[in-house]
Amino acid sequence: MKGFVKYMKSWFVALASLATGMKISLRNFFRPKITECYPENRATLQMSDRYKSVLTMPHNAKNEHKCTACGICQMNCPNGTITITSYTEETEDGKKKKILECHEYDLGKCSFCNLCVLSCPSDAIEFNQDFEQSMFTHSKLLKKLNNEGSKLEEKVKEEKVSE
Repeated sequence: MKGFVKYMKSWFVALASLATGMKISLRNFFRPKITECYPENRATLQMSDRYKSVLTMPHNAKNEHKCTACGICQMNCPNGTITITSYTEETEDGKKKKILECHEYDLGKCSFCNLCVLSCPSDAIEFNQDFEQSMFTHSKLLKKLNNEGSKLEEKVKEEKVSE
């Protein structure tokens, strides 16, 4: 007799949980729908502040960036998406200084973990919110973050002019 009572009790518990699930489903079924009509509302679409899309290196009006080529972002990247190429230059006062030659970023490998941005001591890189990143080839996902004509390129041009 105890087995039958236990069986019936479990049967009613199962029905109660089924009724709870159906209540939640019906409430969501009759709730007003919120759908973003993406291509049409492109101008007014607002992304969340926490959304990360593409790594960028902001440049000022003089086309200068804050990157010191320390390589900390490259070391902290778990997927190896960042590659920094730099060289050492001696300043007028005899100190050696690293100069950024190329800061490359592979968007296809990035997991958007934000470790590179958080670990950068000079706040030279940041994620923007540009969400349209569809590409047909992987080569278009490889990005050079330092602009043409920034610190290194100006120095090379000056050396060519003086020669």
